[in-house]
Amino acid sequence: MDADAVMVTELRALRRRRPEVTGGVLAGTDGLLIASDLPTTDATHLAALSAASFGLGQRMADTIDRSEFHDFVLHTSTGTVVVCPAGLHALLTLVIGPTSNLAAVRDEAREVAARAGARFEIQRTGVESIQLTQGHAPLAVRTPMATLPAQLRRTRPPAWRRPPV
Repeated sequence: MDADAVMVTELRALRRRRPEVTGGVLAGTDGLLIASDLPTTDATHLAALSAASFGLGQRMADTIDRSEFHDFVLHTSTGTVVVCPAGLHALLTLVIGPTSNLAAVRDEAREVAARAGARFEIQRTGVESIQLTQGHAPLAVRTPMATLPAQLRRTRPPAWRRPPV
Protein backbone atom coordinates (compact mmCIF):
# COMPACT_ATOMS: atom_id res chain seq x y z
CA MET A 1 0.00 0.00 0.00
CA ASP A 2 1.47 3.39 -0.97
CA ALA A 3 1.44 6.63 1.03
CA ASP A 4 -1.59 8.00 -0.84
CA ALA A 5 -3.71 4.93 -0.03
CA VAL A 6 -2.59 5.01 3.60
CA MET A 7 -3.49 8.69 3.78
CA VAL A 8 -6.96 8.13 2.32
CA THR A 9 -7.78 5.24 4.66
CA GLU A 10 -6.39 7.05 7.70
CA LEU A 11 -8.33 10.23 6.88
CA ARG A 12 -11.57 8.32 6.31
CA ALA A 13 -11.22 6.67 9.70
CA LEU A 14 -10.34 9.99 11.33
CA ARG A 15 -13.35 11.71 9.73
CA ARG A 16 -15.66 8.98 10.99
CA ARG A 17 -14.40 9.59 14.50
CA ARG A 18 -14.04 13.39 14.13
CA PRO A 19 -16.41 15.00 11.59
CA GLU A 20 -14.89 18.45 12.23
CA VAL A 21 -11.77 17.45 10.24
CA THR A 22 -12.35 18.90 6.75
CA GLY A 23 -9.12 17.93 5.00
CA GLY A 24 -5.61 16.64 5.32
CA VAL A 25 -2.23 16.78 3.61
CA LEU A 26 0.80 14.52 3.96
CA ALA A 27 3.83 16.54 2.89
CA GLY A 28 7.57 16.10 2.96
CA THR A 29 9.63 18.29 5.25
CA ASP A 30 10.97 19.84 2.05
CA GLY A 31 7.47 21.14 1.23
CA LEU A 32 6.62 18.70 -1.56
CA LEU A 33 3.17 17.13 -1.61
CA ILE A 34 3.01 13.38 -0.91
CA ALA A 35 -0.73 12.74 -0.52
CA SER A 36 -3.88 14.77 0.05
CA ASP A 37 -7.64 14.84 -0.06
CA LEU A 38 -7.82 18.59 -0.76
CA PRO A 39 -7.97 20.21 -4.23
CA THR A 40 -4.54 20.05 -5.90
CA THR A 41 -3.64 23.74 -5.79
CA ASP A 42 -4.70 24.10 -2.17
CA ALA A 43 -2.83 20.93 -1.24
CA THR A 44 0.38 22.05 -2.95
CA HIS A 45 0.34 25.43 -1.23
CA LEU A 46 -0.59 23.91 2.10
CA ALA A 47 2.27 21.39 1.81
CA ALA A 48 4.79 24.19 1.26
CA LEU A 49 3.35 26.30 4.07
CA SER A 50 3.36 23.28 6.39
CA ALA A 51 7.07 22.75 5.79
CA ALA A 52 7.75 26.44 6.41
CA SER A 53 5.77 26.43 9.66
CA PHE A 54 7.51 23.20 10.71
CA GLY A 55 10.90 24.78 10.12
CA LEU A 56 9.91 27.86 12.08
CA GLY A 57 8.48 25.80 14.94
CA GLN A 58 11.53 23.58 15.06
CA ARG A 59 13.81 26.63 15.15
CA MET A 60 11.79 28.16 17.98
CA ALA A 61 11.87 24.90 19.96
CA ASP A 62 15.64 24.72 19.54
CA THR A 63 16.07 28.35 20.56
CA ILE A 64 13.91 28.17 23.66
CA ASP A 65 14.99 24.99 25.41
CA ARG A 66 16.35 22.46 22.92
CA SER A 67 13.21 20.36 23.14
CA GLU A 68 11.50 18.28 20.46
CA PHE A 69 8.92 19.82 18.11
CA HIS A 70 5.46 18.23 18.69
CA ASP A 71 2.98 20.22 16.62
CA PHE A 72 2.06 23.61 15.24
CA VAL A 73 -1.49 24.93 15.73
CA LEU A 74 -2.93 27.90 13.86
CA HIS A 75 -6.30 29.27 14.95
CA THR A 76 -8.34 31.25 12.41
CA SER A 77 -11.78 32.80 12.61
CA THR A 78 -13.35 29.77 10.88
CA GLY A 79 -11.27 26.88 12.20
CA THR A 80 -7.86 25.49 13.02
CA VAL A 81 -4.88 24.05 11.16
CA VAL A 82 -2.69 21.48 12.92
CA VAL A 83 0.75 20.49 11.58
CA CYS A 84 2.56 17.59 13.22
CA PRO A 85 5.60 15.54 12.20
CA ALA A 86 4.95 12.17 10.60
CA GLY A 87 8.25 10.37 10.97
CA LEU A 88 11.56 12.05 10.17
CA HIS A 89 10.80 13.26 6.66
CA ALA A 90 7.05 13.94 6.49
CA LEU A 91 4.39 16.20 8.00
CA LEU A 92 0.68 15.68 8.53
CA THR A 93 -1.46 18.80 8.22
CA LEU A 94 -5.13 18.72 9.18
CA VAL A 95 -7.66 21.43 8.42
CA ILE A 96 -10.26 21.44 11.18
CA GLY A 97 -13.55 23.30 11.37
CA PRO A 98 -14.74 24.98 14.55
CA THR A 99 -14.31 22.45 17.33
CA SER A 100 -14.79 22.33 21.06
CA ASN A 101 -12.34 19.49 21.75
CA LEU A 102 -9.11 20.46 20.00
CA ALA A 103 -6.95 18.45 22.42
CA ALA A 104 -8.60 15.17 21.39
CA VAL A 105 -8.23 16.01 17.69
CA ARG A 106 -4.54 16.84 18.22
CA ASP A 107 -3.98 13.53 20.00
CA GLU A 108 -5.62 11.62 17.16
CA ALA A 109 -3.65 13.66 14.62
CA ARG A 110 -0.41 12.55 16.28
CA GLU A 111 -1.54 8.91 16.11
CA VAL A 112 -2.44 9.19 12.42
CA ALA A 113 0.86 10.98 11.76
CA ALA A 114 2.80 8.19 13.45
CA ARG A 115 1.12 5.51 11.31
CA ALA A 116 1.36 7.45 8.03
CA GLY A 117 4.93 8.52 8.77
CA ALA A 118 6.03 4.97 9.52
CA ARG A 119 4.59 3.80 6.20
CA PHE A 120 6.28 6.66 4.35
CA GLU A 121 9.64 5.88 6.00
CA ILE A 122 9.37 2.24 4.87
CA GLN A 123 8.81 3.34 1.27
CA ARG A 124 11.55 5.96 1.47
CA THR A 125 14.33 3.62 2.65
CA GLY A 126 14.97 2.28 -0.86
CA VAL A 127 15.50 5.77 -2.23
CA GLU A 128 18.34 6.69 0.13
CA SER A 129 20.42 3.64 -0.82
CA ILE A 130 20.91 4.97 -4.37
CA GLN A 131 24.15 6.91 -4.78
CA LEU A 132 23.54 9.81 -7.14
CA THR A 133 27.03 11.28 -7.58
CA GLN A 134 30.54 10.56 -6.49
CA GLY A 135 31.71 13.05 -3.90
CA HIS A 136 35.28 13.12 -5.24
CA ALA A 137 34.39 13.62 -8.92
CA PRO A 138 35.99 16.77 -10.41
CA LEU A 139 33.74 19.63 -11.37
CA ALA A 140 33.60 20.95 -14.92
CA VAL A 141 35.67 24.09 -15.45
CA ARG A 142 34.83 26.75 -18.00
CA THR A 143 37.58 28.81 -19.57
CA PRO A 144 36.82 32.52 -20.09
CA MET A 145 37.11 33.83 -23.66
CA ALA A 146 39.92 36.24 -22.72
CA THR A 147 42.23 33.36 -21.82
CA LEU A 148 41.70 31.41 -25.06
CA PRO A 149 44.45 31.56 -27.66
CA ALA A 150 43.94 34.22 -30.34
CA GLN A 151 43.48 31.67 -33.15
CA LEU A 152 40.43 30.18 -31.41
CA ARG A 153 38.67 33.53 -31.01
CA ARG A 154 36.41 34.81 -33.75
CA THR A 155 38.42 37.15 -35.97
CA ARG A 156 35.75 38.36 -38.33
CA PRO A 157 32.34 39.75 -37.45
CA PRO A 158 29.27 37.58 -37.94
CA ALA A 159 27.85 37.37 -41.47
CA TRP A 160 24.58 39.06 -40.61
CA ARG A 161 24.70 42.84 -40.23
CA ARG A 162 22.02 45.20 -39.12
CA PRO A 163 20.51 47.17 -42.02
CA PRO A 164 21.12 50.94 -41.95
CA VAL A 165 18.28 53.03 -40.61
